Amino acid sequence: MSAVSPTRLPKLSRLVLACAALTGAAPFAQAQSLAELYDTARGYDATYLAARAQAESTQYKAEQAHALRRPQVGAQLQAGRSDSESPLSESTSRSTTAGLNASQTIFNRANDKTIDQADLGVDISRADLETAEQDLIVRVAQAYFDVLAAQDALATAQANKNGIAEQLASAKRNFEVGTATITDTREAQARFDLATAQEIAADNDLRTKRIALDQLVGRDGVVPKPLATPVALPGTTPNNVEAWVSQTDTSPTVRRAQLGYDIAKLETEKARAGHLPTVGLSGNYGRGHTKITNPLDASGRVTSSDVALTMTVPLFAGFAIQNRVKETLQLEEQSRNLLDSARRGTAQATRQVFYGVQSGQAQVKALEAAESSSQLALEATQLGYKVGVRVNLDVLNAQTQLFTTRRDLAKARYDVLVNSLKLRQAAGQLKPDDLRALNALIAP
Repeated sequence: MSAVSPTRLPKLSRLVLACAALTGAAPFAQAQSLAELYDTARGYDATYLAARAQAESTQYKAEQAHALRRPQVGAQLQAGRSDSESPLSESTSRSTTAGLNASQTIFNRANDKTIDQADLGVDISRADLETAEQDLIVRVAQAYFDVLAAQDALATAQANKNGIAEQLASAKRNFEVGTATITDTREAQARFDLATAQEIAADNDLRTKRIALDQLVGRDGVVPKPLATPVALPGTTPNNVEAWVSQTDTSPTVRRAQLGYDIAKLETEKARAGHLPTVGLSGNYGRGHTKITNPLDASGRVTSSDVALTMTVPLFAGFAIQNRVKETLQLEEQSRNLLDSARRGTAQATRQVFYGVQSGQAQVKALEAAESSSQLALEATQLGYKVGVRVNLDVLNAQTQLFTTRRDLAKARYDVLVNSLKLRQAAGQLKPDDLRALNALIAP
């Protein structure tokens, strides 16, 4: 591919290149794409890594609960000596014993429900991890496009300042030759001073946004690649708000609330199991050696074994079980209401973001039209100024309007892209592939 001449780049893109050079940024050849920075952040962001560690630890916690169904085996070794004295005799006995004991739960309804709760806890941790991953995707995209927006704002401020400087110089020349009043010069000077202040503010904002992006991905001097030109924003698919709302039941937020409700119901069943009997199997086997001295010397091996099936039936626990059941029923009702709240909140958030995306897309189209109109208006105003039908202030106003429109247009495009991810996040459907699809809009 042949190199593209700088003169063929759109004006705003050339301004961004100039901004990067002035702020010490690396050229775009060394810049990172959105997908590359997301992969980097996935291995660095502490919030996401903490959620992943939590999800992995929950699996081991569930295995601890499963141990309630498995046999328990232990070994013991004992050595002892016993001395006794009386007026008639005295004796000494020594013994050593080694044994094994094992137990196996046959029936315990409360343990079964505890295991079921632990398995649901694993599903909750997976939902939490999915939520953390979606949050990371949005945070990376937001920080990425914040930097691009700040770069565009700085480039626009610098271009606006340069244009005002040219108009200021023109006003001074016209005043010197007597074709303009001092008012034109003072108006241009005031605009130039304001543009300088805006440039300083934009430069500081860019530095702040870059620090935030660097902190998120764990690198210094990150330079995001700009959008490919011409910019073509993707549409919203499906383009129906109810189609998005219908997907919210599978979102991690709703799933987590549903799992919490299921766990609460299991807790009620576990409380009711306090009335039920428990059955367990236990066994012991031991071998040892005993030696007795005085008044008779005797020694020999001792072997013992026993197996027992034990059933325990609760009869009365001071109304503790009944009150525990009543407590869990209320907690179950609480979880059901939290589930309803999660469903309603997720649906509302999805609708709000959907309409926000639609509004943003309409705003982009309006600003694109406004950019063209502002460009034509500026050219007409400059021509009118040359022929004497427009004053210097008219040129300054038209010029500022054009650059402000370009800045707002760039920002609106970035907002649409970020909000498209937020829409999928609100509906609970955001995946890393969605970010990679967005990455196709980034310049290579």
